[in-house]
Amino acid sequence: MKHRYLDVTFRKGKVMAAYFYLQRKPGEKSQRTERHGEGILIDYGSDGQPIGIEFLAPDQISAMLQELNQILSQKNIPPVQPNELIPLLAA
Repeated sequence: MKHRYLDVTFRKGKVMAAYFYLQRKPGEKSQRTERHGEGILIDYGSDGQPIGIEFLAPDQISAMLQELNQILSQKNIPPVQPNELIPLLAA
């Protein structure tokens, strides 16, 4: 997958889950998951690089964005831009 994208699940008009897919090899699956803070899970591929981010409290994304970008920066991954999370920021 060449581009990052956000997958949001809504139920009865409310955000229930959100997953931010990072660049990864085609067909690559998560090999391990790390919890960061109260609301972020990061999935890692077989090469140890992050391949996706699950938001456990997607309605609180504004508060988590800075922490998330610090984590990504430590792993040499470009930060998440607010425009990549528009559906969550609007919810």
